[in-house]
Amino acid sequence: MKLGAFSISLSVKDLQKSKDFYEKLGFSKMGGSMDQNYLIMKNEDHIIGLFQAMFDGNMLTFNPGWDQNAQNIEVFDDVRAIQKQLKEKGVEIQKEADETTSGPEHIYLKDPDGNMILIDQHR
Repeated sequence: MKLGAFSISLSVKDLQKSKDFYEKLGFSKMGGSMDQNYLIMKNEDHIIGLFQAMFDGNMLTFNPGWDQNAQNIEVFDDVRAIQKQLKEKGVEIQKEADETTSGPEHIYLKDPDGNMILIDQHR
């Protein structure tokens, strides 16, 4: 199962304060905007998404079809195929992808401790 690029998505109270803090740790902006209330920050291969007032709690995020630089990769597992494999293994999906579509789509699931996992395909 190819899940694609990995990042952690953090729900933050103050986007500017969080941006300033992570810049001190060597992260720099690679996407998003203050006006849209989110930033994607990167330090080498490590990616953190900072999201203000967009969702509750933090989550692990995977992006099928992307590498760690948000560049398209040629061969990847579509989120619908990933969903099918997970369901066959008995994993409960919180928000399922529409299997009659193609292109961008996402699913949510939780690990045994209730941690949210987003598998978010952008293409």
